[in-house]
Amino acid sequence: MVNPTIEHDVKDLALADEGVSRIEWAAREMPVIKLIQEQFEREKPLRGVRLAACLHVTTETANLMITLQAGGAEVFLAASNPLSTQDSVAAALVARYNIPTFAVRGEDDALYYRHLHAVLDAKPNITMDDGADLVATLHKERRDLLDGIIGGTEETTTGVIRLRAMAKDGALAYPIVAVNEAQTKHLFDNRYGTGQSTIDGITRATNVLWAGKNVVIAGYGWCGKGVALRARGHGAKIIVTEVDPIRALEATMDGHHVMTMDEATRLGDIFITLTGDRDILDRQHFETMKDGAIVANSGHFNVEINIAALKEMSESQRTVRDSVEEYHLMDGRKIFLLAEGRLINLAAAEGHPASVMDMSFANQALAAELITRSQDKLTIEVHTVPPEIDNEVARLKLKSMGIEIDTLTEEQERYLNSWEVGT
Repeated sequence: MVNPTIEHDVKDLALADEGVSRIEWAAREMPVIKLIQEQFEREKPLRGVRLAACLHVTTETANLMITLQAGGAEVFLAASNPLSTQDSVAAALVARYNIPTFAVRGEDDALYYRHLHAVLDAKPNITMDDGADLVATLHKERRDLLDGIIGGTEETTTGVIRLRAMAKDGALAYPIVAVNEAQTKHLFDNRYGTGQSTIDGITRATNVLWAGKNVVIAGYGWCGKGVALRARGHGAKIIVTEVDPIRALEATMDGHHVMTMDEATRLGDIFITLTGDRDILDRQHFETMKDGAIVANSGHFNVEINIAALKEMSESQRTVRDSVEEYHLMDGRKIFLLAEGRLINLAAAEGHPASVMDMSFANQALAAELITRSQDKLTIEVHTVPPEIDNEVARLKLKSMGIEIDTLTEEQERYLNSWEVGT
């Protein structure tokens, strides 16, 4: 039975039983977060902390919320993307786990921001963000709450970019731990998680055969590398567009074709944006795309694709499959936009596999503990995750996989830490 004091806005609480089953299924693949949960239950390191989270409301996030709650925190959750919410999970968080949750799949922008304000109404001490919308809303519209904030965490590359811009401008009012910068996050979540789940989302939406397709990947960061790796594994021919000369060189040496987007649009069959910037696919690109080109985004926000320009160029549009919108251009060509330009891996599939999110969310939980333990000691800037946390997450993950590694002998340690001994 639902606790009547638990505030919420979810689609249907009757979905809770289904959500519980899905949350428990994901937990099977999240041994690190389980170990942290057990530790938190014993030690209660977050006792007395109110934590407002703006994250994708998925089974993996649910296990993080349960872990934070086990550590003593009062947790309030809003969705970070209108199309990523799993409604049964949102219902379960309210009905079974007594976590105030504000998330409805497909919510419009107005409701999205009402939900952000709902979690801020809890007067949080810690923010946990995915894209920095919660932090931005707090700084722009709820500045009266800033005195109560001791710190926050950020999950994504896009969010870290925004927060560093805030810090550079002197606008950031409290310290942020950039969980995205942890090696056990970006090396695995971004590369393996985004790589697999992006291919999964596009495949579910379109049932396209990847073999032989020209796949244009905009951005060769860790996410772009992961998608390129998986698409090539399916037999696709990879074209990379970049603005960073080092990444462009890396893509070339990884065996991919590198060119400008103006060149790539004439060749591509499938386009995937992963940059964190806006208008990566713009009017001039739509003008030269092949008839039948498929366009998807796996960067954080749908601004990577200039959807307004695409609409202006079209005489009509219609939904032809779930998550597939056909734009019929004035010249007769058709371009297919997937999931309204939202994150394709979450809008058309289930996001990252739980075993990858296990490491990302272990970093989140331990970063929240760090902030609580170090309040008044962290400077107001964007901090990287301390190496000891990163290494502990990796160690626990290896342990859960039954893998042992070597340790240095005392003599080896001395050699590495000295300069006197040469060849």
